[in-house]
Amino acid sequence: MGTDQPGSQDEDFHLGAAVHASDGTEIGTLSRLIVGKDDLTLKAFVVRENRRFSGHLLSPGSWLLADEVIVPRSEVSSVSHGRIVLKLPANDVRDLPAYLSYRYGDETAAEGFRDEALSALTSSPAIPSSLEQVANKGADELEIEGGENVMLGNSGKRLGTVKDVLFDNSELVGVVILPDGVLKEEVILPRRFLKRSDDLALFAELSENDLEHLKPFEPAG
Repeated sequence: MGTDQPGSQDEDFHLGAAVHASDGTEIGTLSRLIVGKDDLTLKAFVVRENRRFSGHLLSPGSWLLADEVIVPRSEVSSVSHGRIVLKLPANDVRDLPAYLSYRYGDETAAEGFRDEALSALTSSPAIPSSLEQVANKGADELEIEGGENVMLGNSGKRLGTVKDVLFDNSELVGVVILPDGVLKEEVILPRRFLKRSDDLALFAELSENDLEHLKPFEPAG
């Protein structure tokens, strides 16, 4: 089992191998492989993000909702026994879907990328009530404001409120959420879960079922 591309053979994938983005950023380690049910060929793999890439190093007092990301096999540039290099830069890896094991039924689960532009904006000074407030942002941008509500999809339930935003250099990693609703602990919400925002709240692309299956981040002792 393998591909015709030199330096990118399926048999070279080994659990625990370090995974790097195309720009050299270390993402984490290979934790799982996903193969087709019929042909048993490698369709995708799961990377457990390290503490820096996931944002936990930037907010060590917070738990992490999810620290595994699924990568399609086609996005591998090269692979050796202990190292995998992706075709994607770190900024694009942050937008790949999170790995939730109970969601995958076939190889198409590795597909479905989002190409979203994100912007983090701070609070504005008070505006007279006689004036209408209009946010100067595009339809493909998210406005993230400290203290705003973070909602659980379209369920009408609140996860909590935004405490802070996390950046790695110029790249948004995620937001820190203070528990004030469904969540009972302070957590880091990776940016791949951010779906949309309006004047009242930020919406996370999570279901209640997702939250039941996600485990809080536990730092190594």
